[in-house]
Parts: sequence; C-alpha cells; structure tokens
Amino acid sequence: MEKVSDDITKEQLIADFKVVMADAEALLKATANQGGEKLIEVRAKAEESLRVVQARIAQVQSALLVKTKAAAEATDVYVHEHPWKAVSTAVGVGLVIGLLIGRR
Repeated sequence: MEKVSDDITKEQLIADFKVVMADAEALLKATANQGGEKLIEVRAKAEESLRVVQARIAQVQSALLVKTKAAAEATDVYVHEHPWKAVSTAVGVGLVIGLLIGRR
C-alpha cells in the first residue's frame, strides 16, 4: 500500500495538470483566428497533445480511485476483524496529536 502523501501528491498533480490543460485550451482558442501555416501546424500538434494528456490523466485518476477504494475496503475489513486494536491505535494517535497541539 502506498503512503498517503504519495496519494495527495498524485491528486495535486492531477489538479495542476487540469489547470495547465485549461490554460492551454484557452490559449489555443485565443489564437484560433491567427493565420500562418506553421501556426496552424503547431496548434494542431498542441491540440493532439492535450487530448493525449487528458486521456492519460483520466487513466491515472481512475487508477487512483480504484487504489483508494481498495485501501478503504482493506481498512474496513481490518477494523471489523480487530476492533480493539483499531480503537487503541486511534486513541494513541489522538493522544499524540493532543499533546502536540497542547505544546503550542
């Protein structure tokens, strides 16, 4: 199972890519009326690249969703099989967080 920070980083990366793609699409739309054969070729390549990146991001996002659901199900099974271990772990983590917050 991957670390939570890796999942957060992946989610942030997906969000950042979506922003970049939106900006690139806006740039392509803004230059749609510009002429020149070279500019048309570059715009076509950029649009194709955006489609490819969007497809890849959709795949990564769905894979991340599957992994997240699997982790949640595994956690649910573990908590149902070992309720007292889960409760004592939660109490311990809460105590440590409480002590750290109390130090401020």
